[in-house]
Amino acid sequence: MKKRLNLDIKYYNMAQVIDKQITDYLPLLSKEEKKTILDYIKSYVRIKEQPERINIEQYNKEIDEAMARIDKGEYTTQEELIKESKSW
Repeated sequence: MKKRLNLDIKYYNMAQVIDKQITDYLPLLSKEEKKTILDYIKSYVRIKEQPERINIEQYNKEIDEAMARIDKGEYTTQEELIKESKSW
């Protein structure tokens, strides 16, 4: 438990050091550079928020279910979708 606590403290201290460095360097960047970094951070966060990838068995199951819906006629044609979208 003590070792875990030490690792947590080290991680927390390192995070503080990194936060301080970011704060120190940020004013040195141009507006365009700041925007680029902000876009990168936003894309990185979105990637982390995405659900985990499914395995091949789940993928195949979902494909089979979709194909069964198509076989039953449970789908929307492109023409139907275009017509429907005009009322939005």
